[in-house]
Amino acid sequence: MSRIHETAIVDPAAEIGDVAIGPYAVVGPGVKLADAVVIEAHSVVQGATSIGSGTRVGPHAVLGCPPQDRKHDGSDTRLEIGADNVFREFTTAHRGSSSGRGLTRIGDRNYFMANSHVAHDCEVGSDCMFANSAAIGGHVTLGDRVILGGLAAVHQHARIGRLAMVGGGGMCAQDVPPFTLAQGDRARLFGLNVTGLRRAGLDTAVISALKAAWRTLFTSGLPARHAVARVREELGEVPEVLEMVRFLETSERGVCRAGGRS
Repeated sequence: MSRIHETAIVDPAAEIGDVAIGPYAVVGPGVKLADAVVIEAHSVVQGATSIGSGTRVGPHAVLGCPPQDRKHDGSDTRLEIGADNVFREFTTAHRGSSSGRGLTRIGDRNYFMANSHVAHDCEVGSDCMFANSAAIGGHVTLGDRVILGGLAAVHQHARIGRLAMVGGGGMCAQDVPPFTLAQGDRARLFGLNVTGLRRAGLDTAVISALKAAWRTLFTSGLPARHAVARVREELGEVPEVLEMVRFLETSERGVCRAGGRS
């Protein structure tokens, strides 16, 4: 049985399951809320926005507003949010844009701290962490288990690979490869996110292989294509190493340069 506060405004065209909606919250037409979703006081959910079960939307969060894109023609676009996410106070996530793919997608079990922002046409994986005021621009892709430190920002169309971490205040104008640690303005790479890799349960042998790949790819001084070829030859049997190599090979914005040791 849903618990909807008497001051909340829920449009009759919204599709809601067994949910809780707090004081002065607004749920607009086209919104779909699965069971066990909690919408706290003064939050706004609008547009073609779907929210998966167990997700909690904190006070004053705003989800599903039109994209901040001057080329957007006002057509219907979507925001899809998975299960068990947490959006803390004043967080924002926008729908896709008509000039993009028309869809912003957020996976499961992500944690968005206060004032963080997901822009239009982004793809956010699962188990990611946005610290306070972290923001990603339009068309950004984040892999699973990415951590963005407080006040970190990611430029439009950039990618952050799986299990990468961007330190507080980091400004990423280019791609950050999976498993690495980035920091600074403009962000540079400072080795592997070893603590994150251990917490994720990666085997010691895999971490050692990634360290060897890092040295060849980023600190050996070899031309990029030669470094990639050597890593493929020497470490290509390790799936995580291949994941890093393929990420580099498919980069369109270029990859952050190495700036030192972790």
